[in-house]
Amino acid sequence: MTEDFQIRVLPQVAYNEANLKAYLAQEKGFDPETIYRVRVLKRSIDARHRDIYVNLKVRVYVNEFPQDDAYVKTEYQDVSNKPSVIVVGEGPGGLFASLKLIELGLRPVVLERGKNVRDRKLDMALITKTQEVDPESNYCFGEGGAGAYSDGKLYTRSKKRGPVDKILNVFCQHGASTSILADAHPHIGTDKLPRVIENMRNTILDCGGEVHFQTKMTSLILDGNKVVGVKAIDNRNAISVTREFFGPVILATGHSARDVYRYLADANIEMEAKGIAVGVRLEHPSHLIDQIQYHNKNGKGKYLPTAEYSFVTQAQGRGVYSFCMCPGGFVIPSATGPEQTVTNGMSPANRGTQWSNSGMVVQLNPEDVEGDDLLRIMHYQEKLEHDTWLQGNRKQTAPAQRMADFMNNRLSYDLPKASYAPGLISSPLHFWMPSFITKRLQEAFKTFGKQAHGFLTNEAVMIASETRTSSPVRILRNHENLMHIRLEGLFPCAEGAGYAGGIVSAGIDGERCAEMASAYLEQI
Repeated sequence: MTEDFQIRVLPQVAYNEANLKAYLAQEKGFDPETIYRVRVLKRSIDARHRDIYVNLKVRVYVNEFPQDDAYVKTEYQDVSNKPSVIVVGEGPGGLFASLKLIELGLRPVVLERGKNVRDRKLDMALITKTQEVDPESNYCFGEGGAGAYSDGKLYTRSKKRGPVDKILNVFCQHGASTSILADAHPHIGTDKLPRVIENMRNTILDCGGEVHFQTKMTSLILDGNKVVGVKAIDNRNAISVTREFFGPVILATGHSARDVYRYLADANIEMEAKGIAVGVRLEHPSHLIDQIQYHNKNGKGKYLPTAEYSFVTQAQGRGVYSFCMCPGGFVIPSATGPEQTVTNGMSPANRGTQWSNSGMVVQLNPEDVEGDDLLRIMHYQEKLEHDTWLQGNRKQTAPAQRMADFMNNRLSYDLPKASYAPGLISSPLHFWMPSFITKRLQEAFKTFGKQAHGFLTNEAVMIASETRTSSPVRILRNHENLMHIRLEGLFPCAEGAGYAGGIVSAGIDGERCAEMASAYLEQI
């Protein structure tokens, strides 16, 4: 017999299986010896008040063990001899597009400019050692995309639970913990996600698809107003080779592929400037955030997870908000080329470091930047990243300032120990960063400090600059079939095309583009 229950319990019950069984036996009248298994289906923490509770939906197995997997399995077929679809980019949009194509009986041919997920890790380690960035293998470029080594957070505000659940189940099928199906803010972890990505790639290969690493698209192949393939440079060997790949194209290149945006602009392929958000990475000691969020001087205690936060307000007519919050994590260098410094955040699966960080960013709309250049938001990003690099002594060393010093327009004479491996240098962010950003951050921090006592503190450090929150352009496509508004056979996809904002939403958009590519092939 199985029964489902909605319960509200203390953390020591929610996060301890023996205690949870004992609670259910007492509250629901079961003999403890007959409860063979308790599966947590949904879990969320209610920390609004001093007493912390955890809301659970559980499935209790009485006198029987589960006969099914904890996740829904997708069947993938052999597509070795099926029509090909070119997938440019192997981030979450490209990966889920590829797997969906296989479901639909089509053969994905994946082109990834960077290296496989393991080899790119070596290049990322060199950023700290050499203070230089490989422009084709870094925290943004390579198998798995920007999310592979920047946390693997799977939270989305999408209300379409069906597609969200499908994405999470596919992750579980490829090795992610089934806890992501239960948690309100699911998270795989930077240390666990690479293996999951490898398994997804192996599914593509085992089913007859292709994955080409270090192969960068340079242009589309056109037949009139129809996209029939792409040209790409194969950089795997000492001598680069230009190759051509034919088929409809799902363009999922990610939000940092600026060469792609420049190519599209030069080729007069329709797109538009899109708003982003820019600011800093703000890092606190994790125990301080635990104390604030859990209303307890002892912090999270034995059972609760490392605390998260989410802040949003309006300042001088623009939104200011926390972005990509990483409890128990690290701040990482996310530049994709020379003479730029960019920050991002990540957390391991256990969220166990002594720091917690988040982007603190200000909404930037196209009308906030003068001119009508389609790439003006991208140029704004580039200038801010270059200015940050200059302030960081022309290295990946990041300029930083204590939070309270920033509020008082005061240089920090020393900086706290921080997680950013390339190192920090004290810098007056309030002076050299655009006032559009700094004045709004200062106003917002006053608000956040009132909402969470202790948040506005000199124990926190601001690390410049956070700029890669989303794509600075939107590649225009039709709403109905997701195809480019003029070019048949081109499907702008996911975050790089301006239609997603994170791993899950990119995965959903990848699946939708695959479905539309399949429908397109059926018509021609």
